[in-house]
Amino acid sequence: MALVLKNNMPAKNTLNVLDKNDKMLAKSLKKAASGLRINGADDDASGYAISERMEVQMRGLDQDVDNTQTGNAMLKVAEGGVQSSVDILKTLKEKAINAANDTNTNADRATMQKEFDQSIDQLDENANVTYNGKTMLDGSHNNEVIGGAGNGTNTVLVNEQFDEATQEDTLISDLQDFSGRSLGIRSDSSIEISYVKQGRTYTRVLDPVADTELGSIFMASEDPQNLVKDASSIARVSISKTIGEDRSGARVPTSSGNTGFFFRAAEAGINGQIAGLTFLVRDHNGSINRTATNVFNDLHELIRAEDPSPDNALVFQTGTKANDAVKIGFSDLRPVALGLRGTDGATLQITTQKAANAAISALDLALSKVLDQQTTIGSVRNRLDYTGDTLTTNSENTQKSMSTIRDADMAATMTEYTKTNVLAQSAQAMLAQANQNASSVLSLLQ
Repeated sequence: MALVLKNNMPAKNTLNVLDKNDKMLAKSLKKAASGLRINGADDDASGYAISERMEVQMRGLDQDVDNTQTGNAMLKVAEGGVQSSVDILKTLKEKAINAANDTNTNADRATMQKEFDQSIDQLDENANVTYNGKTMLDGSHNNEVIGGAGNGTNTVLVNEQFDEATQEDTLISDLQDFSGRSLGIRSDSSIEISYVKQGRTYTRVLDPVADTELGSIFMASEDPQNLVKDASSIARVSISKTIGEDRSGARVPTSSGNTGFFFRAAEAGINGQIAGLTFLVRDHNGSINRTATNVFNDLHELIRAEDPSPDNALVFQTGTKANDAVKIGFSDLRPVALGLRGTDGATLQITTQKAANAAISALDLALSKVLDQQTTIGSVRNRLDYTGDTLTTNSENTQKSMSTIRDADMAATMTEYTKTNVLAQSAQAMLAQANQNASSVLSLLQ
């Protein structure tokens, strides 16, 4: 090798090696300090992009878990209000059953009515329970309600205990149950019909039944307050396999699929709802025909009265994609929507024996509405619990995958750091030696 002075190539080569070792040492030090194998796109471009997407996914999943927890907390508040309403309705039914007993005087019933009214007021308080400023049980967060012709839904009370051959023109005295047995109603029997609308109780007595057809059983009503002259403006009687339109406007069949005898409120919405309906069949001597009475009173509400409403249901975002959510609508549980109070403030009465009996039926329907909402809340809460568990597992597995891609193996990283540190020190020593070798040129100048 030529002995030169101006260009010290050994030193230059050693310097390049030293620079490389310093860069490798810096990277090893950064990995050891951060615990990450990939600290930037220059470390592993594709791995960095994949791990960043995974981190976004993981953070979204963690937020979804928080959403399910806060959603569950909201539902728990709503459930508390619903449970309180259930307890109140249980108490109200006890009071109504007590008031229906003639061991009580009308003065006793008037005293019970005061407690009755206070309990109904408390139902209003329960319906206005709030969470984070949102009132949940007053109907303001209901699902969309269209109903027939967009006017809301009509109350439909269905009885499926009559013989399949029963028609609207069947005489009441010829009625048979679903097994074909006669109900024992004679032409000289009587039927007392009571129903509740707008918090008031109305009664009609067919005495005698004579040749009255089943379809005309609801055509007129006694009304001491002269509010209703024709009960056909309250409800219409029909016999069919299709009972009416639900909140979406779809036709609803009977639960058994067989022909049903049903009462459909003439007016849609809460103002027209029938809150309770009860029958009392008596023989000519005044004794109660229990068989016929039980068959007539085997009514259940397949469609509840609701006013038209846009879709105001609450949505809990539980996924990382748009509209990946759980939705729940809260029905209107105010007393006016349960049929226990009229829009004018009139409350369900138990001040007479007949009114108390009608109140029992109204309270049964109100309780079924509240229990239906309680079931909905409970099922959604369970779903959120399952969803939260799934999200937690997904987040854990995503983090594990991201760790595999991005986290540094500390044992390998420290081994690499030690190696590059030794090489860097060795290069420094060799650079000093290379610079020292150039001084041998001076011996030629002596």
